[in-house]
Amino acid sequence: MKIGIDKIGFYAPHLYVDMNNLAKARDVEPAKFTIGIGQEKMAIAPLTQDAVTLAANAAMEILDDSDRAAVDFVIFGTETGVDHSKAAGVYVHHLLNLQPHTRTVEVKQACFGATAGIQMAKGHIALNPDSKVLVLASDIARYGLRTGGEATQGAGAVAMIISKDPKILALEEPSSYLTEDVMDFWRPVYSEYAQVDGKLSNEMYLSFFEKIWNAYKQKTGLGIGDFAAICYHLPYTKMGLKALRTIYDQGTETDKDRLLENLEYSKIYNKHVGNIYTGSLYLSFLSLLEHQSNLNAGDRIGLFSYGSGAVGEFFTGLLQPDYQVHLNTKQHQDLLASRKEVSVEEYEQIFEAKLPKDGTDFELDVDADPAKIKLSGVGGHIRHYMNSSQVKV
Repeated sequence: MKIGIDKIGFYAPHLYVDMNNLAKARDVEPAKFTIGIGQEKMAIAPLTQDAVTLAANAAMEILDDSDRAAVDFVIFGTETGVDHSKAAGVYVHHLLNLQPHTRTVEVKQACFGATAGIQMAKGHIALNPDSKVLVLASDIARYGLRTGGEATQGAGAVAMIISKDPKILALEEPSSYLTEDVMDFWRPVYSEYAQVDGKLSNEMYLSFFEKIWNAYKQKTGLGIGDFAAICYHLPYTKMGLKALRTIYDQGTETDKDRLLENLEYSKIYNKHVGNIYTGSLYLSFLSLLEHQSNLNAGDRIGLFSYGSGAVGEFFTGLLQPDYQVHLNTKQHQDLLASRKEVSVEEYEQIFEAKLPKDGTDFELDVDADPAKIKLSGVGGHIRHYMNSSQVKV
């Protein structure tokens, strides 16, 4: 039985800042941002958007009535959840009107959470072939104004339906994975911002990729000549190139050219959204599918997932016949094209705006946000969400 990605969609907030303008405001040569780390725009989440709303908006576009009836497991991967106890997926389950007999959990391991969710979903479908699993990858990356990590912020979500007989990508076995206790990136429960050792994080990313790639080759006997493309977790888009450079000499010049070309297609969306933590790998995968017209059914796609702290995994899938007709390419491109650019000063104001932390009731201006689902405020220590018909939940 084939199991894999049946549907995939994404959502980004309606605001962004241009990286050239941010660089100038920080007295940095713009090429450091646009070429050095490979970012052109940074998505900005207003207070009306959090991990819950981003995920719900991403999932809304791909779910139909049959999905709502068949989904019996919601797995929400995030490291920017809204509650220490209640899973963010429970809110999404309600907002999307999914059938009640559903398991719902939140999974956390830095940027690896959604990958863990996919692997959990595969096991569930294997035991329950007629069910579907909704896997959500939603995050808002925040390092602070004028910090070393500021240029690698972003916001957005990717939603995927995992099922039997998938229309887009059939996942393969085996995968290879690795865990090491590494303090390259973490966020203590008392801190609003992550602690980051940028140099170590880059080193560990590449070290994990090398170890996991070698383990995968030993398990399967496959090499880069067997891949049409490899997609990477992209905290910034230049990171994928750094990883690919470590292995592309293992194949022919044709292999190298193919993988480099497809890497460029896989980076397009990420360049315009920024780092979305758990969703970054899957936004890269979606970007590849929606920009590269030369992929064919049966092509093998590799996916490298890395979550600081650290856990990594390399897994693969085969593209399915007519996968292109099941993508929402125009909708995604229209979403990005319709966003509003804000000045650096406006970005800073949005960044510094915060919900009360003492339980004070607070209402938000939802009219300024064109999203169908948004956070309308907080009352009685409860977050209130609003759907497109302006109903609070």
